[in-house]
This record gives sequence, C-alpha cells and structure tokens, in this order.
Amino acid sequence: GIEFIDSYVFNKAEYIRFNSTVGRYVGYTELGVKNAEAWNKGPQLGQEQGELERFCKRNADLDYRAILDKT
Repeated sequence: GIEFIDSYVFNKAEYIRFNSTVGRYVGYTELGVKNAEAWNKGPQLGQEQGELERFCKRNADLDYRAILDKT
C-alpha cells in the first residue's frame, strides 16, 4: 500500500502530521493537538485525502511501471 505523510515543522520540531494510514491529523505539541482537532473537522482533512488520490497513487503507478521496465 501507499502511505502519504504530510508533516508540519516549526523550529525543527514536528508539531502536526497527516498520515494517510491513520486517515487524520495527529498533533505532537499542545498547539499541534489543538490544530489537529480543528483540521480533522474542517476542509483540510478532505484536501489531504485528495492529495493521496491525485498525486501519490497516480505517481506510484508510474514509478512502479518504470521500475518494472528497467528489470
């Protein structure tokens, strides 16, 4: 399967992450937890899930075919 991770980092510390395997945002700091709660209820969640379909899955198929062509 494909796993899409979108991390948000501030001052070299990850504070929130979208993980397609989990299917939602997860916060790692106090601010990240608050943002994750809000983003999981808002349009951001659908946008991240759309990126998985639009970008990751399509490109994974292309990359996989390119690998097979070289073997």
